Amino acid sequence: MKAVAIQSTQAPRAQAHWFWLAPLVLLVALLAGTAIGETSIPVDTILKVLANHLLGANYAVDRIDAGIIWNYRLSRAIVAACCGAALALAGVVLQALLRNPLADPYLMGISAGASTGAVAVTVAGLGAGAFTLSAGAFAGAVLAFGLVVLLAHAASSGTGGGRSTQAAGAIILAGIAGSQLFNALTAFIITKSASAEQARGILFWLLGNLSGVRWGDVVIAFPAALGGLLICLWHRRALDAFTFGADSAASMGIAVRPTRGLLIIAVALVTAIMVSMVGAIGFVGLVIPHAMRFIVGTQHTRLVPASALAGAVFLIGSDILSRILVPGQVLPIGVITSLIGAPAFAMILVRGTRNR
Repeated sequence: MKAVAIQSTQAPRAQAHWFWLAPLVLLVALLAGTAIGETSIPVDTILKVLANHLLGANYAVDRIDAGIIWNYRLSRAIVAACCGAALALAGVVLQALLRNPLADPYLMGISAGASTGAVAVTVAGLGAGAFTLSAGAFAGAVLAFGLVVLLAHAASSGTGGGRSTQAAGAIILAGIAGSQLFNALTAFIITKSASAEQARGILFWLLGNLSGVRWGDVVIAFPAALGGLLICLWHRRALDAFTFGADSAASMGIAVRPTRGLLIIAVALVTAIMVSMVGAIGFVGLVIPHAMRFIVGTQHTRLVPASALAGAVFLIGSDILSRILVPGQVLPIGVITSLIGAPAFAMILVRGTRNR
Protein backbone atom coordinates (compact mmCIF):
# COMPACT_ATOMS: atom_id res chain seq x y z
CA MET A 1 0.00 0.00 0.00
CA LYS A 2 2.82 2.38 0.82
CA ALA A 3 4.49 1.62 -2.53
CA VAL A 4 1.26 2.37 -4.36
CA ALA A 5 0.84 5.62 -2.44
CA ILE A 6 4.40 6.67 -3.23
CA GLN A 7 3.90 5.95 -6.94
CA SER A 8 0.61 7.87 -7.04
CA THR A 9 2.21 10.93 -5.48
CA GLN A 10 5.31 10.72 -7.65
CA ALA A 11 3.33 10.59 -10.91
CA PRO A 12 1.73 14.04 -10.53
CA ARG A 13 5.08 15.47 -9.45
CA ALA A 14 6.79 14.03 -12.53
CA GLN A 15 4.01 15.39 -14.71
CA ALA A 16 4.35 18.83 -13.09
CA HIS A 17 8.10 18.81 -13.74
CA TRP A 18 7.43 17.86 -17.35
CA PHE A 19 5.06 20.81 -17.84
CA TRP A 20 7.56 23.19 -16.28
CA LEU A 21 10.28 21.81 -18.53
CA ALA A 22 8.25 22.13 -21.75
CA PRO A 23 8.60 25.93 -22.17
CA LEU A 24 12.34 25.67 -21.57
CA VAL A 25 12.69 22.96 -24.25
CA LEU A 26 10.72 25.08 -26.71
CA LEU A 27 12.79 28.16 -25.89
CA VAL A 28 16.04 26.27 -26.48
CA ALA A 29 14.69 24.98 -29.80
CA LEU A 30 13.71 28.52 -30.89
CA LEU A 31 17.15 29.84 -29.93
CA ALA A 32 18.78 27.01 -31.90
CA GLY A 33 16.62 27.82 -34.91
CA THR A 34 17.70 31.44 -34.61
CA ALA A 35 21.40 30.72 -34.09
CA ILE A 36 22.01 28.00 -36.68
CA GLY A 37 21.80 28.72 -40.37
CA GLU A 38 23.57 29.26 -43.65
CA THR A 39 25.54 32.22 -42.25
CA SER A 40 27.61 31.86 -39.09
CA ILE A 41 26.73 34.56 -36.54
CA PRO A 42 28.32 34.75 -33.05
CA VAL A 43 26.09 33.88 -30.12
CA ASP A 44 26.72 37.21 -28.38
CA THR A 45 25.48 39.03 -31.49
CA ILE A 46 22.29 36.98 -31.42
CA LEU A 47 21.72 37.76 -27.75
CA LYS A 48 22.33 41.48 -28.35
CA VAL A 49 19.82 41.57 -31.22
CA LEU A 50 17.20 39.79 -29.12
CA ALA A 51 17.88 42.14 -26.19
CA ASN A 52 17.50 45.18 -28.47
CA HIS A 53 14.10 44.08 -29.73
CA LEU A 54 12.67 42.37 -26.65
CA LEU A 55 14.16 44.37 -23.79
CA GLY A 56 14.69 47.76 -25.41
CA ALA A 57 18.48 47.59 -25.11
CA ASN A 58 20.72 49.64 -27.36
CA TYR A 59 23.63 47.40 -28.25
CA ALA A 60 25.61 48.23 -31.38
CA VAL A 61 24.97 45.42 -33.87
CA ASP A 62 25.63 45.11 -37.58
CA ARG A 63 22.40 45.84 -39.46
CA ILE A 64 22.74 42.87 -41.78
CA ASP A 65 23.22 40.46 -38.87
CA ALA A 66 20.31 42.07 -37.03
CA GLY A 67 18.07 41.68 -40.07
CA ILE A 68 19.02 38.04 -40.55
CA ILE A 69 18.40 37.19 -36.90
CA TRP A 70 15.19 39.11 -36.26
CA ASN A 71 13.42 39.32 -39.63
CA TYR A 72 14.46 35.97 -41.08
CA ARG A 73 15.57 33.33 -38.60
CA LEU A 74 13.46 34.07 -35.53
CA SER A 75 10.23 34.55 -37.45
CA ARG A 76 10.99 31.40 -39.43
CA ALA A 77 11.61 29.39 -36.24
CA ILE A 78 8.36 30.60 -34.67
CA VAL A 79 6.32 29.72 -37.76
CA ALA A 80 8.03 26.31 -37.88
CA ALA A 81 7.10 25.72 -34.23
CA CYS A 82 3.49 26.77 -34.81
CA CYS A 83 3.20 24.63 -37.91
CA GLY A 84 4.75 21.58 -36.26
CA ALA A 85 2.53 21.89 -33.20
CA ALA A 86 -0.62 22.36 -35.28
CA LEU A 87 0.06 19.41 -37.59
CA ALA A 88 0.88 17.14 -34.64
CA LEU A 89 -2.34 18.15 -32.88
CA ALA A 90 -4.30 17.53 -36.05
CA GLY A 91 -2.87 14.03 -36.19
CA VAL A 92 -3.82 13.39 -32.55
CA VAL A 93 -7.42 14.49 -33.16
CA LEU A 94 -7.93 12.57 -36.40
CA GLN A 95 -6.43 9.35 -35.05
CA ALA A 96 -8.76 9.55 -32.06
CA LEU A 97 -11.90 10.52 -33.96
CA LEU A 98 -11.46 8.10 -36.85
CA ARG A 99 -9.83 5.35 -34.74
CA ASN A 100 -7.31 4.92 -37.52
CA PRO A 101 -3.57 4.92 -36.65
CA LEU A 102 -2.72 6.04 -40.20
CA ALA A 103 -4.91 9.16 -40.08
CA ASP A 104 -3.03 12.42 -40.52
CA PRO A 105 -3.90 16.06 -41.36
CA TYR A 106 -3.72 15.47 -45.10
CA LEU A 107 -6.16 12.58 -44.99
CA MET A 108 -9.06 14.86 -45.89
CA GLY A 109 -7.52 16.20 -49.10
CA ILE A 110 -6.55 19.51 -47.49
CA SER A 111 -2.95 19.43 -48.70
CA ALA A 112 -3.95 18.45 -52.23
CA GLY A 113 -6.57 21.21 -52.34
CA ALA A 114 -4.08 23.79 -51.10
CA SER A 115 -1.64 22.72 -53.81
CA THR A 116 -4.31 23.13 -56.48
CA GLY A 117 -5.27 26.56 -55.17
CA ALA A 118 -1.66 27.73 -55.11
CA VAL A 119 -1.02 26.47 -58.62
CA ALA A 120 -4.26 27.99 -59.94
CA VAL A 121 -3.24 31.43 -58.63
CA THR A 122 0.45 31.45 -59.54
CA VAL A 123 0.40 29.46 -62.79
CA ALA A 124 -3.08 29.75 -64.27
CA GLY A 125 -3.51 33.37 -63.10
CA LEU A 126 -6.81 32.75 -61.33
CA GLY A 127 -8.04 35.96 -59.71
CA ALA A 128 -6.05 38.19 -62.07
CA GLY A 129 -3.44 38.93 -59.42
CA ALA A 130 -5.95 39.71 -56.67
CA PHE A 131 -4.87 36.68 -54.64
CA THR A 132 -1.47 35.78 -53.23
CA LEU A 133 -0.13 32.23 -53.25
CA SER A 134 -1.10 31.79 -49.59
CA ALA A 135 -4.63 33.08 -50.20
CA GLY A 136 -5.07 30.75 -53.16
CA ALA A 137 -3.74 27.81 -51.16
CA PHE A 138 -6.10 28.52 -48.26
CA ALA A 139 -9.09 28.81 -50.59
CA GLY A 140 -8.17 25.54 -52.28
CA ALA A 141 -7.75 23.78 -48.93
CA VAL A 142 -11.16 24.93 -47.69
CA LEU A 143 -12.79 23.96 -50.99
CA ALA A 144 -11.22 20.50 -50.88
CA PHE A 145 -12.36 20.01 -47.28
CA GLY A 146 -15.90 21.06 -48.18
CA LEU A 147 -16.06 18.59 -51.08
CA VAL A 148 -14.67 15.77 -48.94
CA VAL A 149 -17.24 16.45 -46.20
CA LEU A 150 -20.10 16.51 -48.75
CA LEU A 151 -18.89 13.26 -50.29
CA ALA A 152 -18.50 11.60 -46.88
CA HIS A 153 -21.96 12.76 -45.84
CA ALA A 154 -23.52 11.41 -49.04
CA ALA A 155 -21.70 8.09 -48.63
CA SER A 156 -22.66 7.60 -44.98
CA SER A 157 -26.28 8.88 -45.13
CA GLY A 158 -29.00 6.33 -45.20
CA THR A 159 -26.97 3.63 -43.49
CA GLY A 160 -28.49 1.51 -40.79
CA GLY A 161 -26.70 0.28 -37.70
CA GLY A 162 -23.16 1.30 -37.03
CA ARG A 163 -23.68 4.70 -38.61
CA SER A 164 -20.83 6.31 -36.65
CA THR A 165 -18.40 3.67 -37.88
CA GLN A 166 -19.70 4.15 -41.42
CA ALA A 167 -19.19 7.92 -41.14
CA ALA A 168 -15.57 7.55 -39.98
CA GLY A 169 -14.80 5.13 -42.81
CA ALA A 170 -16.55 7.39 -45.31
CA ILE A 171 -14.37 10.35 -44.31
CA ILE A 172 -11.21 8.31 -44.90
CA LEU A 173 -12.36 7.08 -48.32
CA ALA A 174 -13.64 10.52 -49.31
CA GLY A 175 -10.31 12.06 -48.30
CA ILE A 176 -8.41 9.59 -50.49
CA ALA A 177 -10.71 10.32 -53.44
CA GLY A 178 -10.45 14.07 -52.91
CA SER A 179 -6.67 13.95 -52.67
CA GLN A 180 -6.39 12.04 -55.94
CA LEU A 181 -8.76 14.47 -57.67
CA PHE A 182 -6.94 17.61 -56.59
CA ASN A 183 -3.50 16.10 -57.21
CA ALA A 184 -4.64 15.34 -60.76
CA LEU A 185 -5.90 18.92 -61.19
CA THR A 186 -2.57 20.28 -59.92
CA ALA A 187 -0.60 18.13 -62.36
CA PHE A 188 -2.92 19.15 -65.22
CA ILE A 189 -2.53 22.88 -64.54
CA ILE A 190 1.27 22.64 -64.23
CA THR A 191 1.58 20.56 -67.39
CA LYS A 192 -0.69 22.86 -69.40
CA SER A 193 0.28 26.32 -68.22
CA ALA A 194 3.52 26.39 -66.22
CA SER A 195 6.91 27.35 -67.54
CA ALA A 196 9.99 25.44 -66.47
CA GLU A 197 10.84 28.09 -63.86
CA GLN A 198 7.27 28.17 -62.52
CA ALA A 199 7.16 24.38 -62.33
CA ARG A 200 10.40 24.37 -60.32
CA GLY A 201 9.11 27.00 -57.89
CA ILE A 202 5.79 25.22 -57.40
CA LEU A 203 7.55 21.88 -56.85
CA PHE A 204 9.74 23.45 -54.17
CA TRP A 205 6.67 24.92 -52.45
CA LEU A 206 4.74 21.65 -52.68
CA LEU A 207 7.55 19.91 -50.76
CA GLY A 208 7.41 22.46 -47.95
CA ASN A 209 9.13 25.82 -47.87
CA LEU A 210 9.71 28.16 -44.92
CA SER A 211 11.99 30.57 -46.75
CA GLY A 212 9.29 33.13 -47.43
CA VAL A 213 7.72 33.41 -43.97
CA ARG A 214 8.07 36.67 -42.03
CA TRP A 215 6.49 38.32 -38.99
CA GLY A 216 3.24 38.83 -40.85
CA ASP A 217 2.92 35.06 -41.03
CA VAL A 218 3.67 34.75 -37.31
CA VAL A 219 0.65 36.96 -36.60
CA ILE A 220 -1.52 34.37 -38.37
CA ALA A 221 0.27 31.14 -37.44
CA PHE A 222 0.57 31.72 -33.69
CA PRO A 223 -3.14 32.38 -32.97
CA ALA A 224 -4.11 29.45 -35.21
CA ALA A 225 -1.79 27.04 -33.40
CA LEU A 226 -2.76 28.37 -29.96
CA GLY A 227 -6.45 28.13 -30.81
CA GLY A 228 -6.02 24.56 -31.99
CA LEU A 229 -4.19 23.66 -28.78
CA LEU A 230 -6.88 25.20 -26.58
CA ILE A 231 -9.68 23.44 -28.47
CA CYS A 232 -7.90 20.10 -28.11
CA LEU A 233 -7.27 20.64 -24.41
CA TRP A 234 -10.89 21.66 -23.85
CA HIS A 235 -12.09 18.43 -25.53
CA ARG A 236 -9.40 16.15 -24.11
CA ARG A 237 -11.95 14.02 -22.22
CA ALA A 238 -14.04 13.65 -25.36
CA LEU A 239 -10.96 12.55 -27.30
CA ASP A 240 -10.31 9.89 -24.67
CA ALA A 241 -13.88 8.67 -25.11
CA PHE A 242 -13.71 8.69 -28.92
CA THR A 243 -10.68 6.41 -28.72
CA PHE A 244 -13.09 3.62 -27.66
CA GLY A 245 -15.58 4.46 -30.41
CA ALA A 246 -18.43 6.88 -31.00
CA ASP A 247 -20.94 4.61 -29.29
CA SER A 248 -18.84 4.56 -26.13
CA ALA A 249 -18.50 8.35 -26.30
CA ALA A 250 -22.28 8.70 -26.60
CA SER A 251 -22.80 6.43 -23.60
CA MET A 252 -20.59 8.78 -21.58
CA GLY A 253 -22.88 11.71 -22.34
CA ILE A 254 -20.84 13.29 -25.14
CA ALA A 255 -22.72 14.91 -28.02
CA VAL A 256 -20.98 12.84 -30.69
CA ARG A 257 -21.91 14.57 -33.92
CA PRO A 258 -21.48 18.22 -32.78
CA THR A 259 -18.22 17.46 -30.98
CA ARG A 260 -16.77 15.46 -33.84
CA GLY A 261 -17.89 18.09 -36.35
CA LEU A 262 -16.30 20.91 -34.35
CA LEU A 263 -13.00 19.06 -33.96
CA ILE A 264 -12.78 18.08 -37.62
CA ILE A 265 -13.58 21.62 -38.78
CA ALA A 266 -10.97 23.02 -36.39
CA VAL A 267 -8.37 20.55 -37.68
CA ALA A 268 -9.23 21.38 -41.28
CA LEU A 269 -8.99 25.15 -40.81
CA VAL A 270 -5.75 25.05 -38.82
CA THR A 271 -4.18 22.67 -41.34
CA ALA A 272 -5.35 24.84 -44.23
CA ILE A 273 -3.78 27.92 -42.63
CA MET A 274 -0.45 26.18 -42.10
CA VAL A 275 -0.35 24.56 -45.52
CA SER A 276 -1.17 27.88 -47.19
CA MET A 277 1.93 29.39 -45.58
CA VAL A 278 4.55 26.67 -45.84
CA GLY A 279 3.24 24.09 -48.32
CA ALA A 280 2.77 20.39 -47.76
CA ILE A 281 4.92 18.95 -44.94
CA GLY A 282 4.40 15.28 -44.38
CA PHE A 283 4.84 12.82 -41.50
CA VAL A 284 4.53 15.37 -38.67
CA GLY A 285 0.91 14.57 -37.95
CA LEU A 286 1.49 10.87 -38.52
CA VAL A 287 4.68 10.14 -36.57
CA ILE A 288 4.63 12.58 -33.65
CA PRO A 289 1.37 11.35 -32.02
CA HIS A 290 2.56 7.71 -32.22
CA ALA A 291 5.94 8.59 -30.73
CA MET A 292 4.36 10.56 -27.89
CA ARG A 293 2.02 7.69 -27.02
CA PHE A 294 5.08 5.56 -26.29
CA ILE A 295 6.45 8.28 -24.00
CA VAL A 296 3.45 9.81 -22.16
CA GLY A 297 0.69 7.26 -22.74
CA THR A 298 -2.68 7.48 -24.45
CA GLN A 299 -4.52 9.89 -22.16
CA HIS A 300 -5.08 13.12 -24.06
CA THR A 301 -4.50 15.25 -20.97
CA ARG A 302 -0.80 14.47 -21.47
CA LEU A 303 -0.80 13.45 -25.14
CA VAL A 304 -2.15 16.76 -26.48
CA PRO A 305 0.50 19.10 -24.94
CA ALA A 306 3.28 16.54 -25.45
CA SER A 307 2.45 16.18 -29.15
CA ALA A 308 2.26 19.95 -29.61
CA LEU A 309 5.68 20.41 -28.01
CA ALA A 310 7.27 17.51 -29.89
CA GLY A 311 5.80 18.67 -33.20
CA ALA A 312 7.15 22.18 -32.67
CA VAL A 313 10.65 20.99 -31.74
CA PHE A 314 10.69 18.41 -34.54
CA LEU A 315 9.86 20.94 -37.26
CA ILE A 316 12.34 23.50 -35.93
CA GLY A 317 15.05 20.82 -35.99
CA SER A 318 14.04 19.73 -39.49
CA ASP A 319 14.22 23.33 -40.67
CA ILE A 320 17.72 23.66 -39.24
CA LEU A 321 18.80 20.52 -41.08
CA SER A 322 17.25 21.77 -44.32
CA ARG A 323 19.52 24.84 -44.16
CA ILE A 324 22.81 23.19 -43.22
CA LEU A 325 22.66 19.69 -44.70
CA VAL A 326 23.75 20.81 -48.17
CA PRO A 327 26.22 23.75 -48.01
CA GLY A 328 25.00 26.74 -49.99
CA GLN A 329 21.57 25.29 -50.63
CA VAL A 330 18.28 25.17 -48.73
CA LEU A 331 16.35 21.93 -49.08
CA PRO A 332 12.56 21.74 -48.95
CA ILE A 333 11.64 20.99 -45.36
CA GLY A 334 9.24 18.25 -46.47
CA VAL A 335 12.24 16.30 -47.74
CA ILE A 336 13.81 16.37 -44.28
CA THR A 337 10.61 15.40 -42.45
CA SER A 338 10.09 12.50 -44.85
CA LEU A 339 13.68 11.28 -44.52
CA ILE A 340 13.33 11.30 -40.74
CA GLY A 341 9.64 10.42 -40.46
CA ALA A 342 9.51 7.40 -42.75
CA PRO A 343 12.15 5.33 -40.89
CA ALA A 344 10.77 6.52 -37.54
CA PHE A 345 7.27 5.44 -38.48
CA ALA A 346 8.59 2.08 -39.67
CA MET A 347 10.27 1.55 -36.29
CA ILE A 348 7.09 2.55 -34.43
CA LEU A 349 5.04 0.22 -36.61
CA VAL A 350 7.36 -2.76 -36.05
CA ARG A 351 7.60 -2.13 -32.32
CA GLY A 352 3.84 -1.76 -32.00
CA THR A 353 3.28 -5.01 -33.90
CA ARG A 354 5.71 -6.93 -31.69
CA ASN A 355 4.11 -5.60 -28.51
CA ARG A 356 0.70 -6.95 -29.44
